[in-house]
Amino acid sequence: MPTTETLPATALPSGGPSAAILTADDSRLRAWRAFLEAHARVTRRLDDELRAAHGLSLAEYDALLQLARSPERKLRMNQLADRMVLSRSGITRLIDRLSTAGLVERAHCESDARGAEAVLTEQGLERLRAASTTHLRGVETHFVAIVSSSDLDALARALGEVAARACQGGRVDDEPCPPAAEGAGPA
Repeated sequence: MPTTETLPATALPSGGPSAAILTADDSRLRAWRAFLEAHARVTRRLDDELRAAHGLSLAEYDALLQLARSPERKLRMNQLADRMVLSRSGITRLIDRLSTAGLVERAHCESDARGAEAVLTEQGLERLRAASTTHLRGVETHFVAIVSSSDLDALARALGEVAARACQGGRVDDEPCPPAAEGAGPA
């Protein structure tokens, strides 16, 4: 039996007041539900493969990757949390695990004594390189090989736009901790 539950007026489509109100049985939600299910199943599969082959979770792999792609292989903890869409406490627990394993070190930000940074170690970089083969093979198998080239382009555009709009009004801080002036140290 279809539901008549509707979303609040602030959730109206951008087409304005004349656009149809989204209901729980709206056929346009098929794409949303398919996205959620595909994301959950593929990320679970990728996580299982990384854990089995390298003893790393997908979140741990992502943290190592974010650090490897950053200048000097380090990021402030809040920047890493933002990039990974984790809470501050979630990133702290994740970095604690990686630090215990010797893959990441914590450091004080040289230009801001209040700030803490996560720094990728050589061991962490080696572990990331080894795990990347497994991860990329999984992405190829469970996503890229299944979706046509034209659909991949359309997905990239559409999901890029969704992500960009979701960030509007939010804090997106991709700048690494600025380097300290020569001779300067923590106060």
